[in-house]
Amino acid sequence: MAPHHIKLLFICLSFISVNLVQADNYIIHMDLSAMPQAFTGRESWYMSTLSSLSANTNATIPTAKLIYSYNHVIQGFSASLTPAELEALKNAPGYVSSVRDRPVKLDTTYSFKFIGLNSHTGAWPVSDFGKDVIIGVVDTGVWPESESFNDEGMTDVQVKWKGDCESGTEFSSSLCNKKLIGARSFNKGLIATNPNITISMNSTRDTAGHGTHTSSTAAGTYVKDASYFGYANGTARGMAPGARVAMYKVFWREGSYTTDIIAAIDQAITDGVDVLSMSFGIDNLQLYEDPIAIATFAAIEKNIFVSTSAGNAGPGLGTLHNGIPWVLTVAAGTLDRTFGASISLGSDVFVNGAALYPANFSSSQFPIVFMDACDETSELKKLAGSIIVCQDPGREDSLSFQFDNVQFAGNVAGVFITNSTQLDIFIQSPFPSIFLEQKDGDVIKRYIKTNKNPKARIEFKKTFLGSKPSPTVASYTSRGPSFSTPSVLKPDIMAPGDLILAAWPSNIAVARLNNETMFSNYNFLSGTSMACPHASGIAALLKGAHPDWSSAAIRSALMTTSDPIDNNGSPIKDTGNGFGPATPLAMGAGHINPNKALNPGLVYDSTVEDYIKFICGLNFTAQQIKTITKSSSTNCSDPSLDLNYPSFIAYFNGTNVTADSNTTWEFGRTVTNVEKGSFIYKATLTPIKGFKVTVEPDTLVFKELNEKKSFKLRIEVPPKLDEEVSFGYLTWEDSQGKHVVRSPIVATSYTIAN
Repeated sequence: MAPHHIKLLFICLSFISVNLVQADNYIIHMDLSAMPQAFTGRESWYMSTLSSLSANTNATIPTAKLIYSYNHVIQGFSASLTPAELEALKNAPGYVSSVRDRPVKLDTTYSFKFIGLNSHTGAWPVSDFGKDVIIGVVDTGVWPESESFNDEGMTDVQVKWKGDCESGTEFSSSLCNKKLIGARSFNKGLIATNPNITISMNSTRDTAGHGTHTSSTAAGTYVKDASYFGYANGTARGMAPGARVAMYKVFWREGSYTTDIIAAIDQAITDGVDVLSMSFGIDNLQLYEDPIAIATFAAIEKNIFVSTSAGNAGPGLGTLHNGIPWVLTVAAGTLDRTFGASISLGSDVFVNGAALYPANFSSSQFPIVFMDACDETSELKKLAGSIIVCQDPGREDSLSFQFDNVQFAGNVAGVFITNSTQLDIFIQSPFPSIFLEQKDGDVIKRYIKTNKNPKARIEFKKTFLGSKPSPTVASYTSRGPSFSTPSVLKPDIMAPGDLILAAWPSNIAVARLNNETMFSNYNFLSGTSMACPHASGIAALLKGAHPDWSSAAIRSALMTTSDPIDNNGSPIKDTGNGFGPATPLAMGAGHINPNKALNPGLVYDSTVEDYIKFICGLNFTAQQIKTITKSSSTNCSDPSLDLNYPSFIAYFNGTNVTADSNTTWEFGRTVTNVEKGSFIYKATLTPIKGFKVTVEPDTLVFKELNEKKSFKLRIEVPPKLDEEVSFGYLTWEDSQGKHVVRSPIVATSYTIAN
């Protein structure tokens, strides 16, 4: 080939390569009022706008490509654009703003009893178990063959449902039924980002397990004899077993992007879901930058309740995502149920510990040897026929090293004495292992020391109920304050999230035993991903019982009736803070209590107009506000960061949030009576050390249903704060003793970094 031909070919290939490398996906917000009348619909206008970009950029090869046209979540579309095309688009009629597409990650049978649900009284029978409420789950897909999605006894799907069950790879539309009523998948954004990608399972079928787990937690039907290899054996069911499920798959093995997520939310709104459950989020974005915040604002406009996860980046402050004022933000807590094994020492001494070893284990006695730090693998190998006891010195990764050493040495079993609160990654072990608290470990060490020939027997597959204290805040759950809206106290509430048993795809391994993989129809997962669908299902129960309530009223009912007290009768503890008292920045208002939420007495309600006033108070530009509200005529004449929220947070000493004065914060709130009859409510305040907190008036008199009353709460700051986070509660209690309406109050010197 001639040299000049080679050079020309190189230039052409380089030109194409540059275009491919530079193209990126963007979410474009448009002003529909600018659409020329000649266009019959918004999509044709968007297509025409994109087509015009080639002429404006002198591009010989058009690269702009429409990915999605959105109907509800935004006024606009998503497209693949080069930098030059994006700049040209900014000059197009109707352009409002744009944001680059982002990758997103997930926050990854007994819990219904722990939170008080039962078949005879309370939220289940009153709501008819959530009958006909539709929960839309945005996740990794679903395993439709699971018994948790059996539709036996369910009535026909209501006429309002506009959804679909899409066929695809290994997924037939016939797999949907009266329980699983919708199945859609979204990956156009993923493909536009990676044009040469091959989607391994191009359908709503779940190849990760997460979506099957979360959706069955929210609304799984009754399944007898569900367990994880004998652990937690019983009848599995979701929080709202009578509700229906619609799955929107947006998370793929190959990745996930916000363009696909908001397309799923957009479709869910069109389909007619009542509740949206989303166990994921994006960190450190302002509301006008956050596609999830913008999309869920559209859902709230349709009175769709939205439940989200707080994130798994705890225990540090300010790690929370989804600090969005119009959604429920859910933290994760523990149950009073643990799983483990019993060690029999001799004939009459027993010690229980944590374990989830899935296989059968010999009932014989074995020699038991204390090897302290278990750091000499060669010595461990000499004791292959013994149970090895290790003392965790508590250094970083020390437990992990001990675990690996015992596994490598091939001992009969490992007993690990540790104070670690993060055992989830160890207890589902590939070899016989048990984890003990120090006091129980000391019992074993004394037994070994005082016996010439110490032997022990281990019995696995034990389920222990009534563990105390519980619930506790899980150490990994992300803490507030919220980056995007620090003036709203987040998280809102805590729900069970630790070692939750729920449905699982039968072809995805749940455990490894030596070199073999093991499978189960039910699996344990932990995270705020698991807490979120608990709240979603309970919100569905309240929707069923009170179809006329707003999403804000349901959130208020959940928050003000939650429990701040554990089963010891003490304040809930925080495992991420040395088991000290949990603050509302860790657990929100408290642990969810569905039966109390059914009849809260008073609610703190908010309308879309209230949220708009709040957005106006955030010092956003008119363009940024329009990005959220989708309106070019938003009225910001009365901005206010004092949202009518069922909690309070005040900042002192150098925060970037401004108080009403140097020494005092004042909050205005309005509560609505949601029960028939007359009631007199009296306020009480939990003292906050060093602060003067007052409420005026301290008595509210209601004469009828839906009557509203307002009050003010003031917090006066001391000259110097003793604690970074101080907290208390405002409680309204009626004179008949029927209702206790509790709201957390936080005063903090924590500075939110921007």
